[in-house]
Amino acid sequence: MDNALLEKPVEHLRQELARIRSGRAMPGLVENLTVEAYDAKSSLKELASITTPEPQSLIIQPWDVNILKNIEKAIRESSIGIEPINDGRVIRVIIPPLTEERRKEFIRVVKQKAEEARVALRSIREKEMKEIKKSENDGAVSEDESTRMQKKFQEEIDTFSKKIDELVEYKEKEMQIS
Repeated sequence: MDNALLEKPVEHLRQELARIRSGRAMPGLVENLTVEAYDAKSSLKELASITTPEPQSLIIQPWDVNILKNIEKAIRESSIGIEPINDGRVIRVIIPPLTEERRKEFIRVVKQKAEEARVALRSIREKEMKEIKKSENDGAVSEDESTRMQKKFQEEIDTFSKKIDELVEYKEKEMQIS
């Protein structure tokens, strides 16, 4: 079994969690926003550098200042709920601390995203276990070999499931610290 297939749900979760606001400034919060520029749509990270000079702020410096208004518009229209400040050269984004209500709402979203990743892992597990059983039934592998393969694969699933739990735990702590 290729671990790359098992890594996909974990990596997807990692990307999803990076987009969830925690009260601390992180480039992942805005870097994948879609910006209309040069008659095309591009991600913000392709159009500007994004830095975090302080724990509560982001500085977005576009490669071309002519697209500042487009970047500002993309941030305003996004669902992240932050207000950009355009000074004519860069865009500053101040990340307000999370209210307890918003923190709880975001933690619910985090847990929902984690469950989606777990469902994806279970789906992969179910498919692979069927393949192992099919190989056993077809006589390609012995019953002992099939049992060993199933056990080994379950251990891999458990490892990736633990990674999901660790990501959720880290994100929850991150939200409590802010």
